[in-house]
Order: sequence, then C-alpha cells, then structure tokens
Amino acid sequence: MKRWRILLFMFVLVLMCSVGVAYWAWNAMVGPSADFKEESRVLYIPSGADLDAVVDSLVAIQAVSDEGRFRWLAEQKNYAVKPGRYRVVNGMSMNDLVNMLRAGEQEPVMVTFSNVGDLAGLAGRIATVLYPDSLAFLEAFQDPAMQREVGLNEATIISLFIPDTYEFWWTTEPGQFIARMRREHDAFWTDARTAKAEVLDMTPVEVATLASIVQAETVKMDDARRIAGVYLNRLRIGMPLQADPTLKFALGLKGVNRILNVDKQVDSPYNTYRNPGLPPGPINMPEPRFIDAVLDAEKHDYLYFCARADLSGYSEFARSYEQHLVNARKYQRALDRRGIYR
Repeated sequence: MKRWRILLFMFVLVLMCSVGVAYWAWNAMVGPSADFKEESRVLYIPSGADLDAVVDSLVAIQAVSDEGRFRWLAEQKNYAVKPGRYRVVNGMSMNDLVNMLRAGEQEPVMVTFSNVGDLAGLAGRIATVLYPDSLAFLEAFQDPAMQREVGLNEATIISLFIPDTYEFWWTTEPGQFIARMRREHDAFWTDARTAKAEVLDMTPVEVATLASIVQAETVKMDDARRIAGVYLNRLRIGMPLQADPTLKFALGLKGVNRILNVDKQVDSPYNTYRNPGLPPGPINMPEPRFIDAVLDAEKHDYLYFCARADLSGYSEFARSYEQHLVNARKYQRALDRRGIYR
C-alpha cells in the first residue's frame, strides 16, 4: 500500500512537471511577449547582425520579456537572422515575432525627395530613412561606370531621379536604389511625354535641364508654363537664355536675391549670359510638374520676364527689351527700398 502511494505520488509529480513544462512551452509560443505603451515599435536589424545583436535590440525596445524563451524558440524554429526594418506590435506573441523575423517580413519605408539641389543633397535625404549611409549613396551616384550604363554623365545624372514618394525596403543598397530609379524614370517618360519633347526638338535630359531653370525661377505654377515659353522662344531664335539661376549655380550663390553685372562674367559652361543654348545639365532636380510645364509650355511671343515689383513671387512679361527694362527697374527699386542689395 505504501509503495502504491509512493508510485502515485511520483506519477502525479511527473505529470505536474510535464504540465508545467508544457505550459511554459505554450506560453513561450503564444503568450504575449512585446509589452510597451505604444501600439507598436520598430525593430532595426542591420546587415551583419547575429542572434545576440537581435536579442539586444529586442530587449532595448521591450519586445521580449524573457531572453531565454526567445533564444529557445528561435533555436527550435531554426531562425537565421535577416536584416531589415520590422514592426513589432504591442502584445505580439513570441511565436509570431520569431515567425516574422524568420520570414524576413520587413515593413517598407516611404522615401520622399523633392526640392533637391544636387546629388549630395539627395544622398543625405534618402540616407535618413534607408540603412546605407549618405557617402555610400553619393559614391554610387558619382560612379562614372554607372552613369555611362544609364546613358548619362556627371552633369546630367541628376535627371535620372524623378522627385516623388517611393516605397523601399530599409535595407535597400545604393545599386538597388539606382536600378529602381531607372525604372521609375523610364515609366515617367511615357510615349506621350516623349512625343511632346520631340515636338520641342528636345531630349528628356534637355527638357529636365530647362525645367530645372524654370523651377529655380518661380514657385508660382501660374507662371511656370509662361516662363518656359519665354526660354523656348529664346532657344528658337538663338538668343542666350540669360537665366540668373544658372549664374547662381555656377557661382555657388544660394539664397541671393540679386545678380550683379560682375556675376555675368563668370567663366563657366553654366553661364547662360555668355554661352548660347542650354547649360550642360540640370541645375537642380526638377519636379514632375515643372517638367510638364516645359512640355506644355505656353505659346506666346514674350522674350523677357522679371520678378514683379510687389515681390509677390509672380513675374512681369515683356515682348520688347525696352518694356523689360521698365519692369526690371521697378523691381530693382523695390529691392533698394527694402535694403536688399544681394
């Protein structure tokens, strides 16, 4: 009788231990793991990270409450680290967490760029949301072999990038970014846009170059198509563009309001006062709306324009040089009254 009781006790003890282990395993699988105040938090796993680094990152964002359980479950599921940007939802079970990481189910990031003046600015902008640093992107953009591959050069490569909002994986490498931008560029230049460029006797790069000047001239879309028409009229008759933004680009003058006569003497292919035709390439990264403003430029006989004296941002247009001088003097006096001399 006593032996029977001992056996029964041992059986019950083993059963309880088994149940405990089973519950621990079950809780490790489906019980809540992430516990924080927000609805979710973001986990970043960089390239080259190992399991220890992943665990450290998970603990740092309070996505796991028990390192041991996570490691045990990760080993059971043969988890191999995959870099990326992951969204961890509050209350997420450890099983779901490991499954997400094991499958590499990243959350994409939205990359937006506009109002970019040069490749360095673009590299810096996208490096704030993608994993590679700005130097890696800039080196890729400036690679002559890549530029030749896409049919562009140092002066024109900026036209490859069409400002917009795009979805990327956080781990996107510079080469992958460029390949995507090439596809987006080709998709943007539809048959309809290409046909309009041909009517103007311009290539897409030349359209982008002129669009960059128009974009630098005005923030008023009401004026953009008309300004584009002025420049196209000048190109048709062989008149220098005489575009102040190209001088600012050549001289590195950002934020100045007045161009001086001495500025017009700068020895640069971007000096459109001295050199006829378009400059070698875009002076900034033109937005699609300014590219379309060139493609749909207003047809008129204006050859001149300058900023209005009310400093509203709009322009005054003129057919004759004499009328243009009248408009220009009004604008210059308005700047003088406000003490704006540069």
